[in-house]
Amino acid sequence: MNNSAPEIGSPARTKAILTRYRLVAKKSLGQNFLSDLNILRNIVNAAEVTEDDNVIEIGPGIGALTEQIAKGARKVVAFEIDENLLPVLDETLADYDNIKIINQDILKANLAEVIHEEFEPGHPVKLVANLPYYITTPILMGVLQSGVAFDEIVVMMQKEVADRLVAEPGTKAYGSLSVVMQYKAHVAVAFEVPRTAFIPQPNVDSAIIRLTPREPLPVKPYEEEALFKFVKGCFIHRRKTLWNNLQGLFGKQPEVRERLESVLETVGVSRQLRPERLTLINFIELTNAFHNEGLM
Repeated sequence: MNNSAPEIGSPARTKAILTRYRLVAKKSLGQNFLSDLNILRNIVNAAEVTEDDNVIEIGPGIGALTEQIAKGARKVVAFEIDENLLPVLDETLADYDNIKIINQDILKANLAEVIHEEFEPGHPVKLVANLPYYITTPILMGVLQSGVAFDEIVVMMQKEVADRLVAEPGTKAYGSLSVVMQYKAHVAVAFEVPRTAFIPQPNVDSAIIRLTPREPLPVKPYEEEALFKFVKGCFIHRRKTLWNNLQGLFGKQPEVRERLESVLETVGVSRQLRPERLTLINFIELTNAFHNEGLM
């Protein structure tokens, strides 16, 4: 590597690159350029990237995080949707021979296929990224349902969304997103990132979330998609009781209400509870019980 040039993530180099290429952050793509080397290094440290690791990145931008990952990883494959950034990345990352940039929308990519083609088997696969905030949830869900067994996922997102991901039952932030994400993985906040770390500054603070594989649950849903659909349905009207939401989902006919009451009694869940009081296991047990009752 050419050690004479400052690292990409330094404020001076970031500004120089943006000026040279006349780059303006595209709001439509959720672009904000992270220009704080300590934070960039801490993201890589949170993912515990080693020279044995293959890493997927999403939205490399001008390559600030990509560079820090590449310094420690075996290989980095980064998905960049903005073709205007390809020549920039060609230049900024020219000194690294362990980086491959793919000009593709991550939501349309076949991650399992790319990993099979680009990475040698037998090495841990991690995902490390500063996610575009406007599509954080679809990206995360797509990654978690891709069939790829990631050893670790460390991603930056809007702090408000991060709070929802790690929220516990009974808290204001707890909702369908909390339940679904916690069903898929262990979720924890690694650290928070102030808006001042970006060029241009976004109008929100950010957080780094760490997702790791979770141990098998004591009870499984009969079908994942049915669980997710049921959970979302229960949170449609947050201020209503679970009972009212269930009638909205299944109907108010006397025969249906009788079956609903029977299921709640069997599972041991009070009809007066609000959905945010239910645990992940409660939701799974209810999904299975309603299915067995012929309601799902």
